Amino acid sequence: MRNGITASGIFLLSVGLAVASSVDVASPRIQGKYVEVRTADVWTGPCFANGEVNLVGKEGMMAWQVEHGDWNGVELDGLKVVVVLRSDSTLGDPFARSRKARSVVLVDSSATNEQSEALVSFAKSMAGNLLNDIVAVRSLPIEMKVAGESGVAFLKAGDQAELRTRPLNHHDMYCGNEIVYYPPLTAVSEAKPAYTLAYRFDGAGLGATWSCPLKRSAFVGTFAR
Repeated sequence: MRNGITASGIFLLSVGLAVASSVDVASPRIQGKYVEVRTADVWTGPCFANGEVNLVGKEGMMAWQVEHGDWNGVELDGLKVVVVLRSDSTLGDPFARSRKARSVVLVDSSATNEQSEALVSFAKSMAGNLLNDIVAVRSLPIEMKVAGESGVAFLKAGDQAELRTRPLNHHDMYCGNEIVYYPPLTAVSEAKPAYTLAYRFDGAGLGATWSCPLKRSAFVGTFAR
């Protein structure tokens, strides 16, 4: 009987190790920090959102900072990629008849040609149909810092794009009925709405440049894929 129990224990241990191995295989292959910003409030009340829909919010920016991982077998540790968007309707509006968007992709200037191609491919995978019409891909020095889960973030892509955020607080409540009205435009592990201190795009290719600070229009979070 004692030998039988020992054999059973060994069998269960083997099963446990096999399960643990399968979990390891399913772990994310690429992960890091994420920031997003729009020209419309994303954390707001329905009354404010209804007043902005299709009037503002047609421009946006998404940025990923890879902490660890690879894409298509290309290691991307420490690299960043930024997508700047301009749509014909408010981004994220589920009732928009048309969701056509043009985009400019800004890749980290420290990336090799192979890494740049992988960064663009990764951004396409994450942003989906929003990147169906890429009008330009540019290599620029990109700085990006995200302070944990505080909602504080900084992004600068050459002289073409900039974003600075801070946490939301009770002074940012205007109607007392605020919610995350527009969720992030891409899959995220965690995303916290944040207040936009500075947001601008001064690049070419989208038919316009803009500056849209002092809004409840950003997300700061993480991604894993």
